[in-house]
Amino acid sequence: MNIPEPRGPISAGLIAILVEEKPGPEPAGLADLHTLVAERLLVIADMIDDDVQLALFCLYELHYGGLDGVDDRWEWHPGLIGIRQLLEEPFEAWLRAEAGPVSASVVRPDSRTPGSDATAALLFGMAGRDSGPSVSRHVAKKATAGQLREFLIHKSLYQLKEADPHTWAIPRLSGRAKAALVEIQADEYGGGHPERMHSAMFARTMRGLGLNDSYGGYVDAVPAISLASVNMMSLFGLNRRLRGAIAGHLAMYEMTSSRPNQLYGNGFRRLGFDADVTGYFDEHVEADAVHEQIAGRDLAGGLVEAEPDLLDDVLFGAAAVSCIDARFATHLLDAWENGRSSLRSAIPAAA
Repeated sequence: MNIPEPRGPISAGLIAILVEEKPGPEPAGLADLHTLVAERLLVIADMIDDDVQLALFCLYELHYGGLDGVDDRWEWHPGLIGIRQLLEEPFEAWLRAEAGPVSASVVRPDSRTPGSDATAALLFGMAGRDSGPSVSRHVAKKATAGQLREFLIHKSLYQLKEADPHTWAIPRLSGRAKAALVEIQADEYGGGHPERMHSAMFARTMRGLGLNDSYGGYVDAVPAISLASVNMMSLFGLNRRLRGAIAGHLAMYEMTSSRPNQLYGNGFRRLGFDADVTGYFDEHVEADAVHEQIAGRDLAGGLVEAEPDLLDDVLFGAAAVSCIDARFATHLLDAWENGRSSLRSAIPAAA
């Protein structure tokens, strides 16, 4: 993807290094950037900060498709990994604080580790709680065509590489949990048919509303909360110690997807868009109704049966989804209800 515009001293320093320096043993600006990050983190109260989240997003993107014109050797440069870890630590701590007390001892009063069905029941119970305002109901009943375009732009940061962050977990799992994740991911990637990949289907939806469907095409327009949603997945997926969290994340993602996607599809149909546009959402109504059972019982439940110590992280990953989604919904609906754009910058009208 194209290199984003910096949003503060951290992202500006990082991008300058990536563009201007070579990934040698001691790049000139790396020590200064490390010091800057450490100092800035002392005064940043809320980790949903444009500068922090953009820097993390760029660092994570080196592990996906890369940044245009940036040397691929930066991906595993020890100095950059150190800066990534420096940013990840407070972000993870913030997520855990926002998610609240979700340990098994809180959601299940006895001390026994639940089996796969009981783990799934815990997750379904968490999914059933109302965690904030509903974007899907607004889209179904009230959203304008302009708001639908904004919604797609926010979601494009993940949906145009849909499933990739969770795929990092495949080699870190075994047995029942691994087989379940592979089954889910095979559907996400279209079952061998490129045009059926969910990322390709979302791209068609974007084109149907006159939007640019290139990955990262709107990165400069989206706010920190949209970046944080994707960064959370990368944090969980790229750190083996958080394999429980990425399993819980995917389980909650699937468990809370089917009904909202039905409402999203209805909202687009309400404004006259055809199946080429609504196909992405319609696909998820059926697919995720199946995936939620696999993800809850076989992926998350199977992982807890194999590694009981990961239960708390599974629950944390699930709770973190709800936490970030609620904050995103509040940002989006507050802007729309007050007649403002939810984006950082205006986008051209649809052709």
